[in-house]
Formats: sequence, structure tokens, C-alpha cells
Amino acid sequence: MTDTTLPPVLVTRRLAPGVLERLAPSCAVTLHDDDLPMPRPELLKAVQGKAAAVTTLDDVVDGEFLDAAGPGLRIVANHAVGTHNVDLAACAERGVLVSNTPGVLTAATADMAWALLLAATRRLGEGERLLRSGRPWAWAPNFLLGLELAGTPLGILGMGRIGRAVARRAAAFDMPVGYHNRSRLPAAEEDGARWLPLDELLAQSQVLVVACPLSAATRHLVDADRLARLPRGAVVVSMTAGVVDEEALAAALDSGHLFAAAVDNFEREPQVPAALLAQERAVLAPHLGSATVRTRQAMGSLAVDNVLAVLSGEEPLTPVR
Repeated sequence: MTDTTLPPVLVTRRLAPGVLERLAPSCAVTLHDDDLPMPRPELLKAVQGKAAAVTTLDDVVDGEFLDAAGPGLRIVANHAVGTHNVDLAACAERGVLVSNTPGVLTAATADMAWALLLAATRRLGEGERLLRSGRPWAWAPNFLLGLELAGTPLGILGMGRIGRAVARRAAAFDMPVGYHNRSRLPAAEEDGARWLPLDELLAQSQVLVVACPLSAATRHLVDADRLARLPRGAVVVSMTAGVVDEEALAAALDSGHLFAAAVDNFEREPQVPAALLAQERAVLAPHLGSATVRTRQAMGSLAVDNVLAVLSGEEPLTPVR
């Protein structure tokens, strides 16, 4: 039986093992116990009367959501670094705090970027598909030749925590690093990387890793024109849905301008453009950037800690303004 004296909290998705137990003693938890997102009508009904909501990127937190929740909603704790699913202005108008989960997923996401980059440059996806198909094959001097990374210029679009972690890993490959950010980092934080204007960065990057947040300003920032500015035979790794135009990316692969590409999450998940699925040299991952046990537990715990802090009258640990 639910204790009605405890603040009601909605959790919109099944969390990593051990996380939910930290909420249960002090909150009346309504859990959507599924790995799939809540249908919109169910979400709007479930959030009614809640004091807090732990949401994911699939949950659109807009005026309709906030109105359905009612005036008692105090915090939306987004189980993600990004907040493009949250209307921050609408939350601010209603006095609803918003938090995210930065920092705890940096290492796992940077590792995934490198896993995708290595898979794309060494054509591991093609090789595995060939073996699993049962088709005959034999080693040959020209068989599935890939690219070496040692000394190759690396460009990073978005030099936040994840971008900087990607850059640090590049040192093991002796790769010169350029980056583009809205503003240049302090010299002490660049670790040898060079800030460049975006078009200049693209022209010099044999490998481009896209790690900037999605916003109105960055949506399709890497479009057909900007992909064409990359050197012929370049490799693109996209870690943020919506920044790279997926149809343009497929076309650049199809034309041979790009050697390979890798994408970890998609603009209309779970849908993947057919044009990308058809590309042999596209490595496609189902949004696995932060998908380690330790990281997902840390993300869930941070979201829970934000809820508990606000419900106790304190400021959230990782507020989004």
C-alpha cells in the first residue's frame, strides 16, 4: 500500500539495478517498469500530482506535461546529459527545477566514441557481417583494407567533458587534435588541442568526432555542405543525435567522399534512415554511449540524488538553468 504522506515521484523508465531502492524509503514511487518509453497519454496521466519526475530523453517535458503535473511539481530530473527534450523556459515560468546527469558518463561515452572510430576505420562491421554470412573468404593483401589512426589529424566538434575525454585518448595514437566550440577553452584546459573556426577545422580533419549538445543552433550543423568540406576519405563519428544530417551523411558515404562513418544515436530513434542502413561502411550502434553497468548506475543515482535534494528543500546537485 502506498504511503500517501510521502512525496509522490514518477520514474518514467526502469532504472539500473539498485538505483530505485534509494528513492523508495522517502518517496511514494510510481514506476513505469519497462525499457520502452511511456506512451504520451499514459505519461500525462502518470505525472498528475507528482512532486518530482525522473525522465529520459524520450519524454517530452513541455507545457502540456507541466500542466498535467500540476503546481506541486518541483523538479524534473533528466536521466541524461542532454536536455533537448525539456522546455527549460516553460519549467522556469512554473518554478520547476531541472537537473541532468553530467560528468558520470564522460569516460564511458568517450570510450564508445573510440570503439566506433576503430570499428569504422578498420572495417570491423563489414568483416563480422562477412563471417556471419557464411560466404567464402580468404586472406589477401587487399582484403578489407582500412585506415591507420597514428598521426592522423582529429577534429572534435564540441569540446565539453566528453570532447576533452576523446581528445585525451587521442594522445595514445599521436593524433594532432583540433576542436571547435562556441568559445575557446582556457589554454590550461586545451592539453595541446587547437581551437579553429568550424570550416577550417573541417578542412583539416581526417577524422571528425561530433560531441556537441543538440540545440536549435546545432541541429543539422554538419549538413551536406559541411560534410563536403572534410578531406576526401575522411571518417565521421557522431555521438549526438540531430547535429549531423543523417541523410547527408549517407549520401557522402554513397558518393565515396567519406571513407566511413559511425553513429551512436539517431534523430528519430528507434528509427534509423534506410539510406544509412544500406551503407556497408556505416557502423551503427543503438545509443550505447553510456551503456555500462557502472555508468548507468551512476546516472540513475545522480538523478535520484537531485530529486532527494530538492524534496528536502535543498538545491539540485546538477541544475540546468
